[in-house]
Amino acid sequence: MRIFVDMDNVLVDFPTGIDRLEPEDKARYEGNYDDAPGIFRLMDPVDGAIKGYEKLCEDHDVFILSTAPWGNPTAWSDKLLWVKKHLGECAEKRLILTHHKYLVRGDVLIDDRRKRGAGAFSGRHLHFGEHGEFKDWDSVLAEIEAIS
Repeated sequence: MRIFVDMDNVLVDFPTGIDRLEPEDKARYEGNYDDAPGIFRLMDPVDGAIKGYEKLCEDHDVFILSTAPWGNPTAWSDKLLWVKKHLGECAEKRLILTHHKYLVRGDVLIDDRRKRGAGAFSGRHLHFGEHGEFKDWDSVLAEIEAIS
């Protein structure tokens, strides 16, 4: 099965990056934290995300599908560096950055949003997080096991 996993708030705990911004950057980018240079390298993994991603890689063709803000040129490289640091070889060369997630073809997309084409994804969308049907990585892994 081909599975795509979003980064922000699925693999990456976005609020931890906000918490680590310098006070002047926090004030300057309030409401637009995506545009704060370097913010994406400051973030911790979501609880269970690393083990969950590695578990998916054992039996499936897994890619990371994320959007990087146009207003923050460091975001593109910071996302790649985060993947290399936290996911290592199992994610090497498996990062896809796009604002059009509906263009990729696969069986499952794990994403916390429906924007940027996630809602029009051709396969099954597992809506992740506090506003989604799948609240944590355990529930995602159970669902993937059930549909495999």
